[in-house]
Order: sequence, then structure tokens, then C-alpha cells
Amino acid sequence: MTNYPHWTGVFPAVVTQMHQDQSLDLDASAKHFEALIDSGVAGLIVCGSLGENQCLQPDEKRAVLKCAIDTARGRIPVLSGVAEMSTRAAIDYMQDGEKFGASGFMIMPPMVYKSDARETEHWFRTLAKATPLPWMLYNNPVGYHTDVTPEQFVQIADIPNLIAIKESSANTRRITELRNLVGNRYQIFTGVDDLFLESAILGIDGWVAGSGIAFPKENQKLWDLSRAGKWDEARELYRWTQPLMKLDTHIHFVQYIKLLCQETGLGKEWVREPRLTIAGAEREQVLKIIRDALARRPSV
Repeated sequence: MTNYPHWTGVFPAVVTQMHQDQSLDLDASAKHFEALIDSGVAGLIVCGSLGENQCLQPDEKRAVLKCAIDTARGRIPVLSGVAEMSTRAAIDYMQDGEKFGASGFMIMPPMVYKSDARETEHWFRTLAKATPLPWMLYNNPVGYHTDVTPEQFVQIADIPNLIAIKESSANTRRITELRNLVGNRYQIFTGVDDLFLESAILGIDGWVAGSGIAFPKENQKLWDLSRAGKWDEARELYRWTQPLMKLDTHIHFVQYIKLLCQETGLGKEWVREPRLTIAGAEREQVLKIIRDALARRPSV
């Protein structure tokens, strides 16, 4: 039986850097990947929701993944989001990713089509067979309207290369429910930034961070404090990050976090249509949140 890795720590979901004309900026992506690696992250996840997966062309997704793998040079695992429209497209992408040297995948439910429980299970089982690489199941019923319940995770526990869960239901009860039902069968990652500390107290293995890609050193410090059980220090840092982390829970989370990256010097705000960069009063409001927080940026 294959010995699968134990993924733990901060695995940030990284934005896809673009030029103003919406073309890929792979040089900027490589610089951002390097800054994240330098901060101490344990892995990288590209082409997820924050990476605008569904707005990228198939060759562009592959180019971003290859860029991340080349930049990491084996120092940390590189995963790719799988958010394709069809089973066939998902299988092709995963098999190409394996050839490129990806360490694994973060698989979302089928996009656009809202599957029932039987179809959802079939989707994950079919994709699991497409590659021997390990993968993380991204459960986000809030965003994708497909819920993989703790009871369903019991049913699919026999899939050997399904090793982790990105739990983004925004219901922290799920962490305890999963532990009670399946113990340590899965490595559980939180995927909701402003529920991180609450999730850490309940016992998680990792964090798929979003907004923290713009302030990676502080984000990593928060993770380290939680692992050391330094809850007073963690709470203090968490209170600073909270207004920035809430940017990850809005319908415009991609635009907000890209703007945040621009303000911290780790990218540009340009997004791929149909998204548009935010403007007017909304932009001013978000910039105020960002700049007020950065004015009080702690020293780590």
C-alpha cells in the first residue's frame, strides 16, 4: 500500500497574478510563491477558487501549476485545485499535473452542475482513480451548494489517496463531528480564515489560508502560536488579522485579496473577467479596512 504523506501546516491558496490586460503574469506569480515559501508555509495550492480556476483556459492552468512546481523546486509540496466542468476534463488535468510533478490535488465538487449525494460520491471516487497522487477534498457548501457531510466522509473513507479535508462549511461543529466519526482518518484543514483560531482550538492539522497570502509572515506566526498553545499571544495577533481575514468571506473575495496583495507589495489587483476590479465606494471602503490594519501592523 502506498505510504501517503501527512500534510500539516499552512497551505495557502494562492491568487493567479495577471497583467492589466488579463494575461498571466507568471514572473509575478513566481515572486509571490517565493515570498510565501520564505515565510515558512508547508505547501502551496494553486488554481483554486482564489486562483480564479474557472476563468483560466486549460493551458493557462497548466502553466500556473508548472510555474509553482518550478519555483518550489521540491522544497514544499505543490497542490492544484481541480474545479473542472466535467469528469473527463478533471481527469485530463489531474493526469497532466502528475506528469508535471504536482504533489497532489485539492478537488472541489463538480462546478456549475449541482450534484446529488450519489453523483457527488461518484465524482470523487472517479477522480481518485485517475491518479495515485494524494488529494484533499474541498467541502464548501456555502460557495458551491454541495455539502459533503461527516456521515458521507465515513462512506468514502475507503478511498486510499483521499487523505485530507478542507472544511469550509463555516460550521466549526463539523471538526468535532468528523473526529468523533472517523478519528484521525483524514487530515483536517480549515478553509475559513476568520474561523481559524476557533478551528485550531478544536484540533486541526492545517490551514488553507486565503487573505494571509498578503501578509505571510504574520499568518505563519499565528499558525505557530496556535501549535505552541500560546493562546493569549495568538488571540492578540488574531484580532489584528480579523478585519483582513473577513475579506476572504465576501462574494468579491478574489478582488479584495488581490487588492490586499497590491497594498502589501505582493501582487496586483487585476482579475480575469467576468470579475471586475472593485470601484467607487466599495473600493474606498475596502482600502480603508486594509490601510487601517496595515497602519497597526505588528512586528513579527
